[in-house]
Amino acid sequence: MAEETKKKVVVVGAGVIGASIAFDLQRRGLQVTLVDKGEPGRGTSFGNMASIALDFAAGSGPSTWKKMPGWLLDPEGPVWLRPSYAVKMLPWFLRFLASGRPSRLREIEDAGMSLSQRALGDFRQMLQAIGASELMTEEGCLAIYETEAEFAADRGHLAMMQRYGLEFEVLSNGAIQYYEPALSPAIAKAVLLPDNKSIRDPYRLVVKLAEAAKAAGAAFVSGAVRNIERKGDGAVIVLLDDGRLEADSVVLAAGVHTRFLAEKLGEPIPLETERGYHTQIMKPGISMRYSVIWPARAFMVTPTAGGIRVGGNVELAGLDAAPDFRRPRVLVRHARRALPGLKLEEATDWMGHRPALPDTIPIISPSSKMPGIFYATGHGHLGLTYAATTARLIGDMVTGIEPPVDPTPFRIDRY
Repeated sequence: MAEETKKKVVVVGAGVIGASIAFDLQRRGLQVTLVDKGEPGRGTSFGNMASIALDFAAGSGPSTWKKMPGWLLDPEGPVWLRPSYAVKMLPWFLRFLASGRPSRLREIEDAGMSLSQRALGDFRQMLQAIGASELMTEEGCLAIYETEAEFAADRGHLAMMQRYGLEFEVLSNGAIQYYEPALSPAIAKAVLLPDNKSIRDPYRLVVKLAEAAKAAGAAFVSGAVRNIERKGDGAVIVLLDDGRLEADSVVLAAGVHTRFLAEKLGEPIPLETERGYHTQIMKPGISMRYSVIWPARAFMVTPTAGGIRVGGNVELAGLDAAPDFRRPRVLVRHARRALPGLKLEEATDWMGHRPALPDTIPIISPSSKMPGIFYATGHGHLGLTYAATTARLIGDMVTGIEPPVDPTPFRIDRY
């Protein structure tokens, strides 16, 4: 295809979602420009927990409602709400509660699982296409339960996995240490999730995606996007701080920052930041084969990026508040309870902004207001998991192909 006849697409946001989309679109023969104010992979994608988590779980619901008061009152619980941000969170929180109605909950689970059931296959194809299959581990994930009561409290989630055909195996006693010797013998139960793989270095993955897109002909522009306009001839203009780009289509994949551009386009979305923390330990004193998630305490431990990463939980405090690095210390203390040999040497703390929607499922959608604009945001805890599948769906939408997944649940005007 001659260069001048290629359809031009600007992708805003160079995290794992944006980089995956840029690579997919460039492979399809479009001329892509990837835009970000920073380097690819240096934002929220840098610090994710490196997990391809297929066991989708809706955020809201009766079981969550029962736990929420205790979580909010517990200074070491899995959800922290800064009092100064409580009033601003209220509209989002009311939508969150509404999404947990039993009738809505099944719709959300069906939608989330329609992505999860494709995620691993799509991810493997993407890794193969960029020549980086080695970045995915073959080991799975262990969900651990310190007591039988913790395990019983999670039976609803296990029933949901059975309903959608996800494989898992319940382990007890010595079988747990057989799979992961570093785990404490005090752990009463574990569930092996064999298809929940890990990425050996999530930052390196984004870099490889951006490099592969560039090698195929894509361009990268460093700059902050301030607004988007449409010309009379149908072209879309992306206005930067110090310039402008003209395109046939624009994909907005800038995480939580997408909400500011959506507001300017007249279609506000209830996108909030769930601030997440991690501690990267380069001399942990133990080795791990499997990633480990502790559902009752809502955190993970993953061997990744050359060490062991401890992270998770949710802090609701907005974009501007300073990080509270007491939070990752709580997570490390919990991790040491599960992994008694874990040491804290050559460790660094990090905080990032997960883009979260109140119904847990992302927006993967054309604009409802302006032709040529597409959205890929709000993936919450599953940005890495859904990256390749989101790229496939956006690529189909931009090029006019019917997506392999019903896109209706992910439309931008569902609220």
